[in-house]
Amino acid sequence: MAPFKPRPTKRPQTLRRGATEAERRLWPHLSCRQVDGYRSNSQMPVGPFICEFMCRQAKLVVEGEGGQHGWNASADASRTLCIEPVGYCVHRFRNNKVPFNVEGVLSRILVALTPGPLRKLTRNAGGA
Repeated sequence: MAPFKPRPTKRPQTLRRGATEAERRLWPHLSCRQVDGYRSNSQMPVGPFICEFMCRQAKLVVEGEGGQHGWNASADASRTLCIEPVGYCVHRFRNNKVPFNVEGVLSRILVALTPGPLRKLTRNAGGA
């Protein structure tokens, strides 16, 4: 039997309680397999980082930019460089645009969940 390895849960719980408006608007649509039957989790650890939303089945991470977290392009790039080698594709959306365009963001997430060449086209969708 494999030894028990505890998962870090305190920090993700804190992040869920302090979610941005964009995260609060997206989560009801991503939870309960509402996007084409894909299961998503919020605040999931990957290496030293905690990703806002993750679909393990499709190997997709959805992250917000800006908002209360502030926006630091170099920090986002370093996060992506640590997450992608583990096998996940990272998609980013501007937090200040998400509340006004939830349907557009969800349609881009749906395309990203679908295997194939279109998946890469929706990556840094900051305008959504």
